[in-house]
Amino acid sequence: MEDEEQLGSLRTQRWGRFELNLQGPSSGNPFTEITLTAKFRLRHLVIEVDGFYDGEGRYIIRFMPDTVGEWSYETTSNVQELSGIRGTFYCVDPEAGNRGPVGVDKTFHFAYADGTPFYPFGTTCYVWNHQGEELEEQTLRSLAESSAFNKIRMCVFPKHYDYNLTEPAFYPYEGSLENGWDLNSFNPGYWRHLERRLSNLQALGIEADLILFHPYDRWGFSKMSREEDSLYLRYAIARLSSFRNLWWSLANEYDLMKSKSMQDWDRYFRLLQEHDPYQHLRSIHNWHHPGIHYRSNLHWYDHGKPWVTHASIQHPDLHFVSEWREQFQKPVVIDECRYEGNLNHGWGNITAERMHDCFWEGVLQGGYVTHGETLLQEDPILWWSHGGMLHGDSPERIRFLRGIVEEGPQLDKVSINFEWDTSAGGVDGEYYLVYFGSSRPAFRILPLPEDITFTIERIDTWEMTITALPGLYTAGSRIDLPGKPYQALRITAVHN
Repeated sequence: MEDEEQLGSLRTQRWGRFELNLQGPSSGNPFTEITLTAKFRLRHLVIEVDGFYDGEGRYIIRFMPDTVGEWSYETTSNVQELSGIRGTFYCVDPEAGNRGPVGVDKTFHFAYADGTPFYPFGTTCYVWNHQGEELEEQTLRSLAESSAFNKIRMCVFPKHYDYNLTEPAFYPYEGSLENGWDLNSFNPGYWRHLERRLSNLQALGIEADLILFHPYDRWGFSKMSREEDSLYLRYAIARLSSFRNLWWSLANEYDLMKSKSMQDWDRYFRLLQEHDPYQHLRSIHNWHHPGIHYRSNLHWYDHGKPWVTHASIQHPDLHFVSEWREQFQKPVVIDECRYEGNLNHGWGNITAERMHDCFWEGVLQGGYVTHGETLLQEDPILWWSHGGMLHGDSPERIRFLRGIVEEGPQLDKVSINFEWDTSAGGVDGEYYLVYFGSSRPAFRILPLPEDITFTIERIDTWEMTITALPGLYTAGSRIDLPGKPYQALRITAVHN
């Protein structure tokens, strides 16, 4: 280990990662028998961080500082050689592109730690990180080339389900399916690989919405005991929480995991809350919904509980977003609204038009939406689970919408009634986005506010064109429209 003078010269950028590597015992089971923590101090600030065992006698403590200045630290362990280790490092200003972790902003929205708004435009690639080097690298290239998505839903555990029947490249635990798993001994190689992929996503500016549990399992990971679940969560938090691009999704379709009770989910949420020093975003994802025309969420986990930061919802009807915002008083992300595809399953065969339609409807209701693609090709690779290449027509339309949203203000409910067949959001008196969806009016009389003058642009959301309409517009102005679906208006107040 470097001496204290050398450690004192270390530099770590704000929201970067300081890592302390130590050598210790490898006998017995260090995952369960050895405890290791460190307290990091900056003047009056004290943050305690758990360390973890990385195999072969190697112990690691990771820390993500959020304040510039000279930090000191001291370790504590039940093993003498790991306890009482002290040092210092300097936290310096962040580099370009490092805006810190994402958190809740203004009740219904998100922002990076530096205050920059974050608008989630997500995609789903459940087990892309389990596919081996070639396909995983292809997935990263596709994400970079598309530039539509800044969040990805992905799993820690492998997945067993239709179109997902092959064995993964790595497993989180030591052991095998044939001979059984040692659920008290983690496989460091797997976790290093996961960390590498989280780093790849961070370099692309993509948030990792990491799913900790799911029911699609033939290995037994979904039916671990409470003690094994807790050990797993503590290990995941210790290893991964220093990644600034991390969100915790406690479970995908948690209500299909019949071996876990609502009390278990409460307990696991509190464990995340208590042991994550950085309070990354936390949510949970439902399976049950009673049908496309119903709002009922009686079987959902209560997103109003204090340890839930935002609602992660599966539902195909985006018109309920504003209602859920008011109910939970938190950001709403429709993380599954069906997928662009042609599968035999109803959840995986909507058109690209409907996928892009969901994004416009959800975003203009003041929420956020996640994409997925399940298009069968000659090969068995489906983006929704494996990653690989994007084949659908919705991603470029989603990228187009993302550009419009990022150019304007955060969208909230507006007081104007733009008719029941539209979705509308904006800032009252300043800015409105109005979307007509599958409706195709030839014209519309706009109920704009009195005594304010506006410019208007007509947006063809499918053709991805923006046309400035001539002149200025006031209350009662008639706007001619092309009489075809997927049209929108961007209405902006003129200030003299």
